[in-house]
Amino acid sequence: MELSTVVTLLQSVTAQAAEVADTAITGADIRSAGALIGAGICMGFGAIGPGIGEGFAAGKACEAIGRAPENAGLLTRTMLIGQAVSESTGIYSLVVALLILFVLQ
Repeated sequence: MELSTVVTLLQSVTAQAAEVADTAITGADIRSAGALIGAGICMGFGAIGPGIGEGFAAGKACEAIGRAPENAGLLTRTMLIGQAVSESTGIYSLVVALLILFVLQ
């Protein structure tokens, strides 16, 4: 290789290094990525419990209505109250995820 080719190559590398230095990953970028991942995990685990609980409650209510159709109104009302209480944990996880996103970022 000629000397001029080596010099041109070195100039090209230093120019690219200067561009990369301007767009380097900072601590704020890592913190934002951690907040996004944490909020996603929070909502993921926070939605599993209410989903399973509400499905279980609805299934048992359907079984009970099948056994005693005359009590369908009472069973449905009780099931809906139970599902509302179960859903509150999912709403709490949503609030925590929003706090992570908008306060920690």
